Formats: sequence, structure tokens, C-alpha cells
Amino acid sequence: MELLQLHYFRTVARLEHMTKAAQELRIAQPALSKTISRLEEDLGVPLFDRQGRQIRLNMFGQAFLKKVETALTALEEGRREVADMAGMERGSIYVATPTLHRLSEPLGAFLALHPNVNFRITQASLEEMSRLMENGDVDFCFTAVPIEGAGIHQLPVLKEEVFLAVPPGHRLASRKSVSLSEVAHDPFVGYKESYPFRKMNDEFCLQAGFKPNVVCEVDEPSAISSLVQAGLGVAFVGACKTDKKSPLIKLDIESPVCQRTYQLAWHEKRYLSKAAKKFREFVVKYFTDMQQGAGAPAVLQEVAASQATNKKNPAV
Repeated sequence: MELLQLHYFRTVARLEHMTKAAQELRIAQPALSKTISRLEEDLGVPLFDRQGRQIRLNMFGQAFLKKVETALTALEEGRREVADMAGMERGSIYVATPTLHRLSEPLGAFLALHPNVNFRITQASLEEMSRLMENGDVDFCFTAVPIEGAGIHQLPVLKEEVFLAVPPGHRLASRKSVSLSEVAHDPFVGYKESYPFRKMNDEFCLQAGFKPNVVCEVDEPSAISSLVQAGLGVAFVGACKTDKKSPLIKLDIESPVCQRTYQLAWHEKRYLSKAAKKFREFVVKYFTDMQQGAGAPAVLQEVAASQATNKKNPAV
């Protein structure tokens, strides 16, 4: 039994589709099919039920997959732990998040201090983040929606106020605040249903006694801003006091209370490299400084000092 066979089997088991698995693995489908067949011969049992071109993981495959996940996770943690012994600057950090909107600035600041650290960022839904965390495929998840699961530790790092953005010329545009029920019949620009914020925003409306009429669905905050300014509808937008001035007309929501709390989550039983632990400390400090009204000056001053040192001494 070869390690490559296990990697191939895990991908086929996840997708339950030989062609899609071959495309993801970037190998020829006949070669993949032959590898899986050889693995089944070694085990002495079929791992999939086959009906024409359809395949489904059977009870043998389900039992074997659990052990394969455990084995591959342990091997990956072992590889990273050995690499970690070489020092902080050789570390790798894997992060899953529904959006980079709030994470991009601290991420850039951290990389300015530690340019040799390797990042892998995955945009994922809430369900995908839970699976990635459980399988040990990521170090952290960064989200405003809690992730369910045993052993998952979640650390609140940033509280964000949620405002109602309205187009120029809207009947409420001259107001400073609004009750959400006042826009019960307005068209909304919102996130796609698979997006974590969509469920949260819909809940705000339900608390106000209505279901939002979402006329356009997007997956990035920048798209919402553009569409609201174009007059397509109103929308929920998050903002912190240190954010740069936005052209959007944003109204305080008097009722119900609309807030988001971003959290950094990790699995307590998974190995975290020195680089990952350093990143966790950095993110906490970054957002703590931000919420104290300083705009994260402490970490940014550290970045500036590091860059100045590197210019004086390129070998550093």
C-alpha cells in the first residue's frame, strides 16, 4: 500500500466522481481508476459501489476512509513539526475564511515582518470550514459565524457594527439612524445563500418582523458597495471606527441590535507550527490595538521598523 494511493483514494471518496477527482489531482482518469482498483485488490474488498459511471463509497470505503484521514493527518503534522524545527521563518500557515475583507490588512502586516512564511488561503462556506478544521486541513478559520464541532476553540478578535447602506437620493438618506422595519418593503442587495453573512443578515430582518426581498446576490463586500451606490437597493454593511471613509451612505440601525463578532478558530487537537502560533498572537494584538482606537499602530510601527532595518541591511 502506497502513500500516493491513500491520497488518491481520499480525493475520490470526497468527490465520489472519478473524472472530477482525476481533474483535481491532475492525472489521467484511467491511471486513477487503475490505482484505486489496485488498492481494492490489496485490501481484498471493494471500496466503492459502482453503477455504470456512478460511484458511491460503500461501508468498507467509509470505514477505511476514517483510518486514511487519521493516517494522512498524522503524517502531515509530523512533516510540519519536523519542518518547524528548522525555525519560524520556514513555517506554513493554512487559513480558511469566507472573505478576506477583514483579514487582508493584518495578513499583509504579518508577511511584511515574516516574508518567508508560506500562506495558503482558502475561501470556504461554513460547512466547508467545519470539515477543513475537523480533517486538519487548515490551521485557522476566520469568520463572524461560530463553527460547530468538538475540540474547536474560537477566540473573538473583532467586533464590527452593522449599518444599513442606502443609495443616494433614497428617502432615508438624510437620516442618521433607522429602525430596520422601515425598509421592510425595500429591495436588498445581499450575499449568496451559501455565504455565512447571508444567514446572519436574514436573521436581523426576521427580528425586525420581515423577510428581505433580495434582488441581487453577491459574494464580496466591494460588489455590495457598488450596487448600492448604483441604486439597486439597500444593504447591510459592516464597519469599524478605524475604517477608511466610505462613499456609502450608512445609517445606524436603532433596532434590532446588529453586530458581528469575528473569531479566529482552531482545533485544539491539531498541531500548530511556531509560525501559526506567532500569527495567532499577531492577529489578536492587531485587532486589540484597532479596537482601542489606535488603528493598530503598535504592530504597524513594528513593520515599519523591520522594513527600515532590511533596507539598511539587505542580508537580514
